[in-house]
Order: sequence, then C-alpha cells, then structure tokens
Amino acid sequence: MKPTTPIAVQIVQLIQAEGWAPGAHLPAQMLADRLRVSRSPVNDALRQLHEKGMLAREPNRGYFLARPLRLAPEQVAGALGIEGRDHATDVYFRIADDLLRGDLPQACSEAQLRARYGLTPTQLNAILGRIAGEGWAERRPGYGWEFSGMMRTPEALLQSYRLRLALEPAALLEPGYRLDPAVLARCREAEWHLLNGGIETDTADQLHDRGVRFHESLVEASGNPFFIDAIRRVNRVRRLLSYRSMRDRKRYRQHCEQHLAVLALLEQGRNREAADALRAHLQSTLDNIGKLAGMLET
Repeated sequence: MKPTTPIAVQIVQLIQAEGWAPGAHLPAQMLADRLRVSRSPVNDALRQLHEKGMLAREPNRGYFLARPLRLAPEQVAGALGIEGRDHATDVYFRIADDLLRGDLPQACSEAQLRARYGLTPTQLNAILGRIAGEGWAERRPGYGWEFSGMMRTPEALLQSYRLRLALEPAALLEPGYRLDPAVLARCREAEWHLLNGGIETDTADQLHDRGVRFHESLVEASGNPFFIDAIRRVNRVRRLLSYRSMRDRKRYRQHCEQHLAVLALLEQGRNREAADALRAHLQSTLDNIGKLAGMLET
C-alpha cells in the first residue's frame, strides 16, 4: 500500500482548495465526510493543527481557522513539521496485524505497548482511544488493556457477514422505510469516487469507512433501532479482519456497481428488489471472503 498523506495535511490542503477564510468553522464530521475517513483521525489532526497555531478552539463549539494559509500545498507538511507518514496510523495497523498473527498478548500493560511500539504516552493514548472507540479493546481495571478475541479468525469474519446477510436486506422491507435523497446522493457520490480511481488510491481506513457508511445508511433508513444497533455493533468489531481482506482490491469495482444498483432500486421505491440485490451482494462478498481465508490467516 502506498504511503498516505497525513490527515492534518489533507485538512490544510482542503482549506486552501476551498478558500476558507479565518474564522471558518471546521466541524469534525464534515471533514471526515469530505476526506472519507472516520472522525477519530480527524479529531487527532485538528488537535495537531491547533497545537501548531493554525486553528483556534472554542469550548463546546469546536475548531475554527485562526489565520490565512498562504503555503503551496506541497509545502504544508514541511512548514508544519508534519512527517510524511502518519506514525500513529502506522502503529495502529501494526497492532492490528500483530493481534491477527497472534504475536500480541490479549492483555497488555500500557508500559508494554509503549516499549513495543516506541510510543510516547500521548501517542499511545490516542491510538488506544481509537481502538477502544472501534470496539476491539477495552481498559482493564488496574491492569492495562485487553483486546477483543471476537474478530481474530477468518471464520469470525464469515460469521459477521452471515449475520449481516440475515439483517440488512430485511431492514429495507421495514414499514415506512425511507432513504433521504441527500443521503442517497452522498452514497452514490462515494461509489463514483471509488470507480474513478479511489479503489487504487484510498487507504484501508477510507475503504472500510466508505463501506460501513453505505450499509449503515441503508439500515438507518429503516428507522428500526434494533436493526441499526445490531449492524453498528457488528461493523465495529469486524474492522480488524476487514482490513486484512482489503489487500486484494480487484473485487471493489464489482462492489461499487452492486451498491449503485441497490441505490437505483431504492430511489425508484422498488424495495423488495433492492433487498434481493443487497442479499446477492452480501452473499457474493461472503463467497469471495471465503476464498481469501488463507490470506486472512497470514
């Protein structure tokens, strides 16, 4: 995978491209949507830019652009002293890989993790906060952290897809189902972004979050809190093995085409056909992941 541009640099480049003036509000969710990443790395980047004096922070309101930006995009990283690679993200993926290979104990102290990965306490806290927010680690009373054992085998990932296969198509058939046109448009735009080159250039984070947003948006339109909660929970804990399955990106073009077909049917109010198409899509993904079981174990 190619080195990724740090999120802080991407935010600065977005500010410059949009021509935002000092005082412009920079909500984390808006930036996460624009950059197609989760909110956690965006919040880390906003704090980083605040420390550099580029952003102002107002209690209970968030971050605002503090001063004009007059740097060329390629000069941003050097001027801010931001390294070319995002070290915290690199370590995050190393932890995930070590867990999946069985090289990392299920329970670790913070001192052990800092020594193993060469982290400062601040860096470790940020990474563990992200991992905990995603549901695959939790703090142990009096003894460091414990990683979830739920999603550490290929069979666990297959089981999560079988659960989704049972629930997601059914959500589309709920009485009063309504997918907001603005949400549908955002989902469609994300698929075209991938088809127009994002499949090759997006990070594993971005690919995973794009897929999660698509499927959760469809389920949320059901208005059924039990469907919504179940899908959100399974999406949080399947992240580990989902990253591994992304090493082969050839199947993503087909995924995008299938997603667009489901959206077209929903837009026309043909929910039963959309449910059938979504079921076929999830079954296809399940079959493909089954073929990748050997890769997931390496």
